[in-house]
Amino acid sequence: MTARMKERPQELTRAELEIMQILWNREEGFVNDILEDMPHPKPAYNTVSTIVRILEKKGFVGHRSYGKSHEYYPIIDRDTYTGGFMSSVLNNFFGGSASRMMSFLSNNNSISVEEVDEILNLLNDKK
Repeated sequence: MTARMKERPQELTRAELEIMQILWNREEGFVNDILEDMPHPKPAYNTVSTIVRILEKKGFVGHRSYGKSHEYYPIIDRDTYTGGFMSSVLNNFFGGSASRMMSFLSNNNSISVEEVDEILNLLNDKK
């Protein structure tokens, strides 16, 4: 985890997360590349460009310059962000209790019997 994420983990907006998912999958890209990978209806070029610059200010994205063009790449990897986000969810909604979170998921049909078995196998493997 980077020092910036330890200092103040930030939650991404839906639009920011959508762009980060594209950059994590691509590993790098120009605004046109990101736009190409977005679902329809596609936002305007300027909208994507603005969001990428916001991500850069937040410390999630860096860029390489090629004249007036910028190629963007993720600075924060997917696992680092996911870990911070899930820790926040666990602490803020479930008092840090994984069992309370699992109970919530199972009671709300958010998790299948097959997934419960898979989780139990993962936990047994950790022993």
